[in-house]
Amino acid sequence: MIKPQVFRQYDIRGIVDEELNEESYYLIGKGFGSYLRERGLKSIALGGDARLTTPKFMDAFTKGALETGCDIIDIGIAATPVLYYAIWKLKTDGGAMITASHNPSQYNGCKLNLGLGSVYAEELQKLLGIIQAEKFATGNGQYLRETSMDEDYINYISTNIKLDRPVKVAIDGGNGMGGPYLPEILDRLGCELIEMYCDPDGTFPNHHPDPTVEKNMVDLSRAVVAAEYEIGVGLDGDADRIGVVDEKGKMLFGDQILNILARDYLKNKPGKTVIADVKCSKNLFDDIKKHGGVPMMYKTGHANIKMKMKEIGVEFAGEMSGHVFLGDRYLGFDDAIYASCRMIEIVSHTTNPVSSFLADQPKMFNTPELHIPCPDARKFEIVAKVCDEFKAEGYDVNDIDGARITFADGWGLVRASNTTPVLVTRFEAESETRMNEIRELVEGKINKYL
Repeated sequence: MIKPQVFRQYDIRGIVDEELNEESYYLIGKGFGSYLRERGLKSIALGGDARLTTPKFMDAFTKGALETGCDIIDIGIAATPVLYYAIWKLKTDGGAMITASHNPSQYNGCKLNLGLGSVYAEELQKLLGIIQAEKFATGNGQYLRETSMDEDYINYISTNIKLDRPVKVAIDGGNGMGGPYLPEILDRLGCELIEMYCDPDGTFPNHHPDPTVEKNMVDLSRAVVAAEYEIGVGLDGDADRIGVVDEKGKMLFGDQILNILARDYLKNKPGKTVIADVKCSKNLFDDIKKHGGVPMMYKTGHANIKMKMKEIGVEFAGEMSGHVFLGDRYLGFDDAIYASCRMIEIVSHTTNPVSSFLADQPKMFNTPELHIPCPDARKFEIVAKVCDEFKAEGYDVNDIDGARITFADGWGLVRASNTTPVLVTRFEAESETRMNEIRELVEGKINKYL
């Protein structure tokens, strides 16, 4: 059968051979096909990332889905946003992306869609239940051989972005799936480019494909500074998360990227709500309000945020982790290729350096996202205990996703990662000393339960 622990909060993720193999994907295909057939649906767009195991897992998924009577439109090896684009363009009932996103090369996984919405949380557990109970639909689906959406997608974005002038951009594709797309789009827009690690390679030979971690952006930073370029952009393994460095080679955190995009968005859409996750800086939420928007703090997770956007009619949202969701001039899903283009569009509107874009903000001292190893089986329990303890002591605690404890001069966060066996923490305050005090307080409570 299948290992239940790979069915996480908003996608399927596990270590190849230990937790996921071809049999797993055959069952996932049968389960998802049956899930769709229960709803009177049957067409699936299928794509996969550059991991070495992806092609055989796509084949196994296809076999399972076809046996339920679902039809597969195979778009081949592609970026996750291209799969989302294919769902929209081809009007399929659902989609499946074989990917482990930014996880290391020994992982693989699967992101499932009902239309452009993610199948996650309780719905993903329903799918697991179908597999465990073997309540599979039967039929003979049609397989439509590889139908590349690459040119269509590149054209769509190229015509959507309007630069006032050419911009000098360095791109680090992380040997993931963004490399075949972003350089081509920016070349068509007239940008001057440095391309680094833009050839997809599922062994990720140059660095881990996560552009939100500073050590993975070192080569990009050096290239930007050496060439005196204006901006550097990094993409994760499946190209749905963005990282940015300014002209000085300094990395911008995900909430700073959101802040720059939010200011630009609110110029034309005053009064609109902007959603950001619990890991984001106080500066971001304050700045949205200052620039005429309505800030909303919400749960981490691409599936959670897309659902909330649809539920309340929001067209711009993002996460500290580099997911950016733009329904303004675009289709509303997380697309780091498109978000990169919107950042570069903003750069083209001015001759001011990127390092100056948020220079008017109050100085805050903050950590990046920090990870504390913790077994999957215990992480949610530990977070709940820490949350309850802070509440019992009278602290101001937002528990929408873990525990974000707010103080007069800063805040601390602990939450359980939904993709890896770690607790995620982040700390921010008006001084470095106070930031470290908050960190010590929160970590002290965590360590009591580890």
